[in-house]
Amino acid sequence: MLAIPNQSSVPKPYEQFRENGRMKDSAYRDRLVDVMEELYKFTWLTRDIREFLVDRYSERREATAKALVSAAQLQW
Repeated sequence: MLAIPNQSSVPKPYEQFRENGRMKDSAYRDRLVDVMEELYKFTWLTRDIREFLVDRYSERREATAKALVSAAQLQW
C-alpha cells in the first residue's frame, strides 16, 4: 500500500453529505480532494517502480524457507 504524508478527517460526517451521497461544499471537502489528488500523484509517479516498492525482506525470506523445505522433501 502506498502511504502519503497528507491526511484528513471529517468530524460528524453524517452532517457533511447531501441526500444523493455527494459531499457538501466545505473546507472538509476541499481537504479530502487535496488528499486524493496527492494520492493520485504519488500513485502515478511510482507506477513504474512497483516491483521495487513491493519487494520485502520478510517475503523473500519466507519464499527461501519454503523452497528449502520443498527441496528437502524431494530428497526424501
